[in-house]
Amino acid sequence: MEPVEGHPVTLLRKARDLLGDRLGVMSSFGAESALLLAMVAQADPAMPVLFLDTGRHFPETLAYRRDLAQALGLRNVIDITPDERDTALRDPTGELWAFDPDACCALRKVEPLRVASLPYAGLVTGRKRVQASTRSQLAVVERRGDGADAQLRLNPLALWSAEDIAAEMDRRGLPPHPLVAQGYLSIGCAPCTQPVNGVQDARAGRWAGLNKTECGIHLGG
Repeated sequence: MEPVEGHPVTLLRKARDLLGDRLGVMSSFGAESALLLAMVAQADPAMPVLFLDTGRHFPETLAYRRDLAQALGLRNVIDITPDERDTALRDPTGELWAFDPDACCALRKVEPLRVASLPYAGLVTGRKRVQASTRSQLAVVERRGDGADAQLRLNPLALWSAEDIAAEMDRRGLPPHPLVAQGYLSIGCAPCTQPVNGVQDARAGRWAGLNKTECGIHLGG
């Protein structure tokens, strides 16, 4: 797909017009997050941006989150953290990731986001089909749940290629995550992320060696 700059921004603006304050953005402030966040800033810099601060991020991610939000003029970045009491009870040594990564993701990502996203009828993500084979059929608009619990997931960059994204980031002068230069093409929590080689998909470095490809926040759609 050849990107037309206005298309994702138009989608974001129309969704904002339709849902108002009930539209939020999920961002990991990861490898290519700057492009979607720049489009969010262009559409509405006051749009809520939810960042899951798991307590296990690379220091570079936390610095990138601070500096990029400031550079783009994002005015409403919200840090979502796991419940302190749950963390002390379920992960007292901080090593849950090593022997039960699914439980660690549930504690530090899935459950906090579930609570934090309750006010929102729609959430925007930066997911793309090219990131992994498990995302190859990703739609631009998804519906999750039924009835009053239904929620939209909007993926404005779903159909963009890696080349499209790189070219648009370059055109806009957007900085990639600093760890990209070290081979980290998909960046999550430090203990569960490693660099990838040129023949692997971008998410191959996440939970490498395990039968796990998603943390769980995007499952169930």
